[in-house]
Amino acid sequence: MQYLLLVYNDDEALDALPEGEFDKRMHQCFVHADELREGGCLVQSQQLESARKAKSVRIRNGRTTVVDGPFAETKEVLAGFNLIEAEDMAEAVRIAAEFPWASTGCIEVRPVRDMAAVRQRVGA
Repeated sequence: MQYLLLVYNDDEALDALPEGEFDKRMHQCFVHADELREGGCLVQSQQLESARKAKSVRIRNGRTTVVDGPFAETKEVLAGFNLIEAEDMAEAVRIAAEFPWASTGCIEVRPVRDMAAVRQRVGA
């Protein structure tokens, strides 16, 4: 089953890291990702640009609103994701806990819905 690991980070916590620590953690992430990919567990991963570069789009009552920044006021913002294959939620959580960003933010683990099954169910 596939799980999406959403990486949230607190920019203030990252800024407070000792000099060179961010790069050290980033290196650990790449090494870990390479291991997961070689083991057939990592499907895809990407980093996102800063939330300061984001736009949020909403349509309410036929009116489109575009706002600078993330969709909510929060300290932790979405920084990237890892799409993994895992036996179950317990294994997905174990893999998520291996990423160093869990100590400066949060790794949200969400099962990926089988879109082929939904497509078939709705007749699309």
